[in-house]
Amino acid sequence: MTDSFNFLSIKTISPFFTDPASAAATQASREEVDLRSIFVGNVDYACTPEEVQQHFQSCGTVNRVTILTDKFGQPKGFAYVEFLETEAIQEALLLNESELHGRQLKVMAKRTNVPGMKQYRPRRFNPYMGYRFRRPYVPPYFYSPYGYG
Repeated sequence: MTDSFNFLSIKTISPFFTDPASAAATQASREEVDLRSIFVGNVDYACTPEEVQQHFQSCGTVNRVTILTDKFGQPKGFAYVEFLETEAIQEALLLNESELHGRQLKVMAKRTNVPGMKQYRPRRFNPYMGYRFRRPYVPPYFYSPYGYG
């Protein structure tokens, strides 16, 4: 009995092997979405996306609310709100330091991640580790019979 397998091409599985034209189009659409989005910090952990949407409804039509969570599903305390119009961003920035669930919100325009920014981070100096590239002491192969001099 033979089993038939469906092998998917690498292009469909991994986003790392995409052609440059589609990657540029994806990056452009991401930047366009980021121009219509805001970052909301200090969001209460018990706050739901519907409550955040209701809080920013006066600014314009809310397309999406994303409250980020950690790997255990607990909220991280910040959210992203995407609007349909770019004009809503200026009105949403006026709600900076407004209160939601008794906490003062921090509202900023969402920044676009620049790919490759976090590639190299030099090591910090640790005073307890000593000099890193020093060779260990190797005694001489032949000791002088006359002492040190």
